[in-house]
Amino acid sequence: MKNDYTAFEEVLGYHFKDKSHLDTAFTHKSYANEHGGDEVSYERYEFLGDAILQFVASKELFLKYPEKSEGELTKLRASLVCEYTLSQITRDYGFGEYLYLSHGEELTGGKNRTSILCDLFESVLGAIYLDGGIEEAEKYIDKFLFTDIEHRSTFYDAKSILQEYAQSRGSKVEYILVSATGPEHNKLYEYAASIDGKQYEVGVGHTKKMAEQVAAHKTILALKNTN
Repeated sequence: MKNDYTAFEEVLGYHFKDKSHLDTAFTHKSYANEHGGDEVSYERYEFLGDAILQFVASKELFLKYPEKSEGELTKLRASLVCEYTLSQITRDYGFGEYLYLSHGEELTGGKNRTSILCDLFESVLGAIYLDGGIEEAEKYIDKFLFTDIEHRSTFYDAKSILQEYAQSRGSKVEYILVSATGPEHNKLYEYAASIDGKQYEVGVGHTKKMAEQVAAHKTILALKNTN
């Protein structure tokens, strides 16, 4: 065991019988490569966790919303299991603090990178399944993903929802580029949502569309809180 996972297991509400599953779940491929292939990265656990997440999320939404159509359920699932939602959860609960990265990845902010944090949600899910079975895996998903469906459900359609909100008030939504940083292959965009020239929330993403979607989603939540 590389790390002391006691505090993390308390956060999870699950205690591993075999802690080496957590070592694997937190080992990025850059760390494995840097250590001459002696380490196993989390990629296979992530693959497994992704499949479990899709199945469990589909089942839970199917049972929870009998009135929703297939299209509505698909959109809702997309909001819940997208990179933004999963990375927000792992960021909030400090998953990145346990991550094993190469020296270079760590220096360039890998522990806070959205794509990696999303991976960790799924790799930890895979680890829990391997250690404790499907019932414990479902508990993990329920605890971290299904506790705030109302807020998370708007992400997939955030731009459309904000557009409809503005139009119903005779207003206009625009997305303003705040910054674009980093090399071309790993660009990071920052966009602000603006309604009638008043700037609201800012979103960050590796594509313009993702940054705008994050900004729209955060603006929707902010507007709900003020109304």
